Amino acid sequence: MTISLISLLFYTAAAWLGLRKPEWLCSRWLPLPALALHIGLLSGQMFGGGLITIGINEALSLFAWQSALLLWALCFREPLRTIGTVVYPFAGVMAVLAAFWPTQSSDIAIDDWSARTHIVLSLLSSGLLTLAAVHACLLAIQERLLRTRRMTGLMAALPPLQTMERLLFQLIGIGFFLLSLTLISGLGFIRDWLAQHLAHKTVLSISAWLIFAVLLWGRAKFGWRGRTAIRWTLAGYAMLILAYFGSKLILEQVLGTHWS
Repeated sequence: MTISLISLLFYTAAAWLGLRKPEWLCSRWLPLPALALHIGLLSGQMFGGGLITIGINEALSLFAWQSALLLWALCFREPLRTIGTVVYPFAGVMAVLAAFWPTQSSDIAIDDWSARTHIVLSLLSSGLLTLAAVHACLLAIQERLLRTRRMTGLMAALPPLQTMERLLFQLIGIGFFLLSLTLISGLGFIRDWLAQHLAHKTVLSISAWLIFAVLLWGRAKFGWRGRTAIRWTLAGYAMLILAYFGSKLILEQVLGTHWS
């Protein structure tokens, strides 16, 4: 439990320095101890005996960790550190939540390569699309501040609007590609949608895929940007969250069963 609090401290420091003093070298490296402590804690909670034991809070913690990891890696190539003001503290809070309040869990076998591949692709796609959703929210704030001609510390820390839009579609494009591979790799696990309790998850995941597909098509065909891009991004992300966490919450916490 103490480890989770220390990781929260490092995450928060990284978020603050990334916004206030982005030129500091330590703002790039402070997330590393937080990420290491976080995944060490999660490994003890979740992995053992060829199984992943994962409840709602543990899933949220893992989800937040891999989003933070991807953000840290991408920040070496692109000006995305401002997203850390949201992603890093959220990851820290989720680490604390999973440590202090473990939830009822289901076991997932990971003894074959196809299951491991599907899980890795799922984590990567959801992580990138999480960053895209946070980026879209910052883009919406930036547009609003520009329209009202208000200069704030956040405005100074954000890249130019065109750069923000370019980065948004880069994140969506890569995330969409990985989401496509995730859906394809998941087909091997489906034997009976209803018996395995996968119908709602599959339908919602495909709906999210379609929303992102339309958004990328609209960008290529009609040059969609601004509010249109933001709304479609957040709608697709909301559907993706419902696909996993919504269906998992209903199955495990309400109906007392799980995917199989």
